Amino acid sequence: MKIALATTDEEIQACFPAMHELRPFLKADEFVSRVRRMMQDGFQLAYVKTDDGKVPAVGGFRFVEMFHRGKSIYLDDLSTMETNRSEGYGGKLLDWLLELAKKEGCSSFHLDSGVQRFDAHRFYLRKKFNITAHHFVIQFKPLE
Repeated sequence: MKIALATTDEEIQACFPAMHELRPFLKADEFVSRVRRMMQDGFQLAYVKTDDGKVPAVGGFRFVEMFHRGKSIYLDDLSTMETNRSEGYGGKLLDWLLELAKKEGCSSFHLDSGVQRFDAHRFYLRKKFNITAHHFVIQFKPLE
């Protein structure tokens, strides 16, 4: 097993099935171009690749700096294939990202998780995350 950043179109496309489980509105034929656009604003895509070439888990993130939190990583997406949940891939990927944040001098690591995602909340609490805020949003149109 290895964990790396997706940099080639082939690596990015290999991440699609795992990301699609979390974001089912994404389309396979638009995924690479969408990720490339997001990369222009600092988005990065980390992935776990098994010895047999499968990608069971992905994490999309960015480095951000804000007055109230300093330099940090914001984890946009963390997704593990349903067939591979509870096998440790998501945990190993999250640990890798936490170490990256420390190595890059971040003061914190942030993510949002939908209120209905109880299994994810238990996972994050086991990983020593604290619930520190409510996130408020006005949605103008459906995601596409």
